[in-house]
Amino acid sequence: MEASQVKRAFKYRFYPTDVQAAELSRTFGCVRKVYNLALAARSEAWTVAQERVSYGQTSAMLTAWKKTVELAYLAEVSSVPLQQTLRHLQQAFSAFWNKRAKHPRFKSKRRSRASAEYTRSAFRYSDGRLTLAKMAEPLEIVWSRPLPSGVEPSTVTVSRDSADRWFVSLLCEDVPAPLPATAAAVGIDAGLTALVTLSTGEKITNPKHERRNRERLARAQRALSRKEKGSRNRAKACARVAKIHARIADCRRDFLHQLTTRLVRENQTLVIEDLSVRGLLQNHRLARAISDAAWHELRCMLEYKSSWYGRQLITVDRWFPSSKLCSACGALVGDLPLNVREWTCHSCGTAHDRDGNAAVNLLAAGLAVAACGAGVRPHRESSSRSGRSVVNQESSPVKVGLPSR
Repeated sequence: MEASQVKRAFKYRFYPTDVQAAELSRTFGCVRKVYNLALAARSEAWTVAQERVSYGQTSAMLTAWKKTVELAYLAEVSSVPLQQTLRHLQQAFSAFWNKRAKHPRFKSKRRSRASAEYTRSAFRYSDGRLTLAKMAEPLEIVWSRPLPSGVEPSTVTVSRDSADRWFVSLLCEDVPAPLPATAAAVGIDAGLTALVTLSTGEKITNPKHERRNRERLARAQRALSRKEKGSRNRAKACARVAKIHARIADCRRDFLHQLTTRLVRENQTLVIEDLSVRGLLQNHRLARAISDAAWHELRCMLEYKSSWYGRQLITVDRWFPSSKLCSACGALVGDLPLNVREWTCHSCGTAHDRDGNAAVNLLAAGLAVAACGAGVRPHRESSSRSGRSVVNQESSPVKVGLPSR
């Protein structure tokens, strides 16, 4: 399979000078201010007159705001990030109107991610030196990995996280290097004790990054709660908590990247289960452990890496009884609580490890549908006339579900 051109973001850490940090901080504040002003204007127009305000109208508002005394400081920073935040607001409203997201919310100074996006007209990139608009010197970037040869970024996003670390993300057109074809296939069952169990019998232990740092995080949070609000000591304590959270997230992301890259490199076909993570988080006894496992992030990585490198990712419907189905004879056990990790089939007497059996069943279900050339997924909506389940045909990613009866 020939690799196609994709857009990839390459993220690096950089260390700004005091002048650059001040300029970027002003830009972040202006971006947040423009976004909130435009959101308020659009919300008011709809509430009062049931009118939708377009991106062009908010752009005209931005020009008028710059001419006022109160908002004259908006003209002191680059205009490109301000226009980009209006485009982002337009995209947020489009997603809301199409029922793909909730209504846009106002950006908070402390809770929102501080970032600014620069398009090609607002930065210069040459020989590994990136200079943003309104800046005389290039950014001091730590090039942890090279950009694709002969490729220049089309968009640059600068951000600062809660731990006061600065990052720059360069969006480039790239053609991922194809991986050699292989006949291997694997079923992947996600869990908590073992992060994933493979149909080969291998179990990848869950590193539990948040659990290992929980005591340290609790001490930092208790120290934060004792500090007076608005004091410098409280700001320092808040930064310590943020650094611990950042370390946990970095360790988790690094582990998932290594795991998913290995799985995609070694297997041509990967079969996973379509878990409803949002629904599972309603279980308050397991919510913290499920969040620490990051199943959704694991699936997202498998999806885009499979797409990049020409692998096939098959998603099995969440109602498929992978754990209750005997992989040896096909018998279905009636009840199997979560605390039962091993069970014996009442029909053939085969002893099963719960997660290993589920992974084998997922692989078998995925390969069966892939061999037929089509995927089926029960929609589970009853027709008002027939009362039967509706079955949807889907092609990418392939999805399989329970057989119709």
